[in-house]
Amino acid sequence: MNYIYNPKKKFDFIKNNINHIAIIMDGNRRWAINKNKSYIDGHKAGVKAVKKIIKYSIICNLKVLTLYAFSSENLNRSKQEVESLINLFLVVLNSDLDILYKNNIKLRIIGDISLFGSFFKNSILHAHELTKLNTGLLLNIAINYGGRWDIIQGIKKLISKIKYKKISSESINENYLSKFLCIDSKIPVDLVIRTGGEYRISNFMLWQIAYSELYFTNTLWPDFNEHSFQLAIKEFLKRDRRFGGS
Repeated sequence: MNYIYNPKKKFDFIKNNINHIAIIMDGNRRWAINKNKSYIDGHKAGVKAVKKIIKYSIICNLKVLTLYAFSSENLNRSKQEVESLINLFLVVLNSDLDILYKNNIKLRIIGDISLFGSFFKNSILHAHELTKLNTGLLLNIAINYGGRWDIIQGIKKLISKIKYKKISSESINENYLSKFLCIDSKIPVDLVIRTGGEYRISNFMLWQIAYSELYFTNTLWPDFNEHSFQLAIKEFLKRDRRFGGS
């Protein structure tokens, strides 16, 4: 299944000064419950929604799409569901990696993968290596990610630099710290979309979304499609972004 498709009316993110959109994909399990299906069926339906949004992002020239797929808190779910999620991720990654490459997508998996096995880690490293020179959509997928963890691991890297006298503490500022986070601030997050009807950011990119616009929808993630995406963008374009100014 190719990621490219042709919508009836093309929206251009670049012309509308939208460069980076992040999505908290919530509602897979509730979608499954509503349809009397298993949790894994809900997650599989969520994968289909991911592919639709990637298609839309490519054809409409979005620079960066960041998807919150699996938070560090999700590890508290049942062992069976966690294992099913990881296995599903690996199946999709391995089956679609060549498609991502051919569509000029640069894939980056962000988060703490130290807890996972060597096969999982090697699959991620292979995906990074294969797509690292691609110049189209930058697709960040957050796996076992938490905003607090991200800030802490960035600070640890800074401390190491100071310890070995590669930098001085006086040289540290916001821009410098952001370079050590999973996603730096070169292309700031313009819009954060959360599906599923919850009104919180759930420890997602706490540093990076300080001045992002937030959009919440009751639509469960498996039902989120190109039209849902367009509604979020339409609402975003009404916003008066002042970045803390008057």
